[in-house]
Amino acid sequence: MMNILVHAHSGLRWIILLLLLITIGNALVRWKQRKNYLDKDRRLALFTLIFSHIQLALGFVVYFLSSKVVFNEMTMSSKLIRYFTVEHPVFMILAIVLITIGYSRSKKKEEDTSKFRMQFWFYAIALLLILIGIPWPWQDYGAGWG
Repeated sequence: MMNILVHAHSGLRWIILLLLLITIGNALVRWKQRKNYLDKDRRLALFTLIFSHIQLALGFVVYFLSSKVVFNEMTMSSKLIRYFTVEHPVFMILAIVLITIGYSRSKKKEEDTSKFRMQFWFYAIALLLILIGIPWPWQDYGAGWG
């Protein structure tokens, strides 16, 4: 069961990364070209928000079931335990908070260029945090490309 959850969480990251890249690219191009903010732009940002929240919920399930998450005197002294107990969740929660704030604030803006600008910056910073916080295979945290 845990193996399925970890693979689902790991695989969903690729969908999140793709959605973020598309949403950020769309926002940047349409912001710079001063395009109208259309319903398809809102839906794209909303799908990114929804998928990121699903990923966060799945991440919480994995977090509380994982043997890599430990709360004791070893937590901060072990690189692996600290990473999965503290660092990875903090980066991901901050990223999802930024996506949520970016979506909410862009929705409230009146001017279309402001909507795109707001989405671009919040989603781009969230993407950066996600890229920093993902346990990439070369980091030696025992996580694969899956």
